[in-house]
Amino acid sequence: MPTRSDADRYGSSKRHNLLGIPVHRAVFLISASVILTLVIVGAAMPGRLQSGAETVQDAIADNLGWFYLLAMNAFLILALYLIFSRYGSVRLGGEDEQPEFSNWGWFSMLFAAGTGVGLLFYGVAEPVSFFADPPFGEAETEQAASDALVHSYFHWGLHGWSMYGLVGLSLCYFCFNRGLPLTIRSAFVPLLGKARVEGPIGNGIDAMAAAGTLIGVAVSLGLGVRQINTGLEHAYGVPDNLGVQLGLIAGITTVALLSVLSGLAKGIQRLSKLALLIGAVLVVYVLLFGPTQFIFDSMLQSLGNYINEIPSRGTFTEAFHSPDAESWQNEWTLFYFAWWISWSPFVGLFIARVSRGRTLREYLLGVLLVPTGTSVLWLTVMGGSALYRELFEAAGLVDIVEDEPELAFFLFLDNFQLPEWVVTTSMTLMIATVAIFFVTSSDSGSLIIDIITSGGDPHPPKTTRVFWATMEGVVAAILLTAGGLEALQAVATISGLPFVVILLFMCAGLYLGLRRCESAKAESGTSRGTDDRRRS
Repeated sequence: MPTRSDADRYGSSKRHNLLGIPVHRAVFLISASVILTLVIVGAAMPGRLQSGAETVQDAIADNLGWFYLLAMNAFLILALYLIFSRYGSVRLGGEDEQPEFSNWGWFSMLFAAGTGVGLLFYGVAEPVSFFADPPFGEAETEQAASDALVHSYFHWGLHGWSMYGLVGLSLCYFCFNRGLPLTIRSAFVPLLGKARVEGPIGNGIDAMAAAGTLIGVAVSLGLGVRQINTGLEHAYGVPDNLGVQLGLIAGITTVALLSVLSGLAKGIQRLSKLALLIGAVLVVYVLLFGPTQFIFDSMLQSLGNYINEIPSRGTFTEAFHSPDAESWQNEWTLFYFAWWISWSPFVGLFIARVSRGRTLREYLLGVLLVPTGTSVLWLTVMGGSALYRELFEAAGLVDIVEDEPELAFFLFLDNFQLPEWVVTTSMTLMIATVAIFFVTSSDSGSLIIDIITSGGDPHPPKTTRVFWATMEGVVAAILLTAGGLEALQAVATISGLPFVVILLFMCAGLYLGLRRCESAKAESGTSRGTDDRRRS
């Protein structure tokens, strides 16, 4: 995160004390009220929360799914334009700023960001699910297997990372190049002016970003404990039920609070790096001792198909789909995109922080290509190997994935003819990886929310970080109690809608800010050149 010197260098928006705690009072109270209302309604009427959330989700997906797709396409188009535009040479942090991290260190952190724990479990389940239930074409065929990898690349690829990259670019540019507070509202200064941004409009923007981020982290935590519980049941016979999942949420939240209060972050980060290393070793093992030729062939073919089909995948709306039939697009693509959107302030701020000193072009190329490449590699090695076994060896993963997608990765290892100790160790480490990931996510997520609700202060008080970390656990528990996976997906989709509008205006503000700044530099350079000629 930004250093103490950054706090002196970059101002924060106006703050007040709330019960003696330095926060931006309006932003904190609005976002906290939204979250507490969700908690109260969920605790008092869990059934109504689930049914109401699913009703709103269906209405959004059925009527505004096209808007999500257009927005995600707009993010990708803008990112590609900026890469090849005259703004590509703009250095983040100022002309004299030098990169804080080496290329290898920077790529490693982008790699870590791109290898989210969702890939560890859904790298097998998602391609197999699409193989068994494709959005078009006949199921469980060679064509369905080929399309399954392309669908998976689309969900984990360039569209989502272009959005993360633009959010991070806006935060980095307006804070480190323009000296504005480290909050979402700063990107709106070119559109609305500083006075309006510092008023109620800016307060609403930041409050929405804070609440959306918390819901995104809570949804991830809820999905994560389901995955952990499934792994524990498969490996050690621990019952898979709501009580165990609530206990896991309490445990993860407690460790996250200890990390906030006692500085356990370094130890957790080391464990996270170890887990990533183990994941890399597992990829190499499967690549070498699995269907190696098939993996390389399918990666080349599927990657080519993905690049070729980006326009058609990005505009696929199921327009001719029967209204009475279950919507594949609503269940998968729209849920993914809404979930990505809710995480954008969190991930955007992380990649902005580690990317200072690089040009805009270097930044966007790295953010788009490194995580996407990581996702393609994992999905092809794990998911491609699983598809090979389904096509040619009848591995039986399809039936399992339909009922328990979280179990697919473990059964994949079981059927891979690995030594028993390798399977057991891998399962244990993957379970631990999920837990570690969500501890660090809760810790980091509460910090990002706290920065936003503290008016852009890079060093917000620990008291409010404890509050937000606790709320993440409480919201996750409420959503699981209200309806499990369906409630989690519904709330994620709902929370993404208002924030996607903010992100679109944020991108417009970024473009205007870059254009005005570069135009001013050009005029200044022309003026200096004219003065020099006159003097000569």
